[in-house]
Amino acid sequence: MAETHPLKTLQHLPKMVGITKETSRFLRLKTFIYMLRHDKNRIFKRYFLKHLIKYTWNILKSYAKKKSFVRDGDFFLYNLSSLDEFQKFTNVPLAVVGFSYCHKPLECPSGRFTDQCIHDEKHPVCGQCFIGKTIHALPTKNVQVIMVVTIHQLGEEFCKLLETYKPEDMIFLITGCELVLEMFGDWGNMLNLRGVGIRLDGRICNNIKALTLAEIGIKPGLTVVRDETQTKILELIQLLRRE
Repeated sequence: MAETHPLKTLQHLPKMVGITKETSRFLRLKTFIYMLRHDKNRIFKRYFLKHLIKYTWNILKSYAKKKSFVRDGDFFLYNLSSLDEFQKFTNVPLAVVGFSYCHKPLECPSGRFTDQCIHDEKHPVCGQCFIGKTIHALPTKNVQVIMVVTIHQLGEEFCKLLETYKPEDMIFLITGCELVLEMFGDWGNMLNLRGVGIRLDGRICNNIKALTLAEIGIKPGLTVVRDETQTKILELIQLLRRE
């Protein structure tokens, strides 16, 4: 497929910091403002107010920590102390696996800025796409796949799932740029979620302005999962195979 339908790829990884120095200053406050300002679907009104006391307490506890996660290279661990601990929770009723739209191929038949993915293994683009390969490696039961378009959409998907499942009944694996994974931490802790965020490389969003544009579909650059990180992701995926 690569010979007959070569994809546009990054020729080399750009040397970009994960989060710019200016963006990192008061990032938690900037995240709070960003989440409220861009809440077009009124997620906070629809979900947060239902559990006002619990969610307020949870996020205040998260803010009290120096970091809302434990980092291990490209892996951001939420309510986990290590990647090895992930294996302890692979038998929960639901695994949520999410992929940021920005590392879909430019030629994606479903379109990039969309929550759709056909992952057709016979399609010449899907057959080369790491997202498609990963989805086909997943178990066929007890897995929810999400194509992440915005950080609000991701939060809303989890809020919907929490109407059916308890937080301790879920584990997640989600890709994202370092900025999004940092921003997600406190809000994931507010929902008491447990899982792993996987850092993307390449043409990432490393400041709020770039993220704002990406979340309305203005994202011409590609992001990628580094080769060694891809290998580790597939190892974690194998732990979910419970058939």
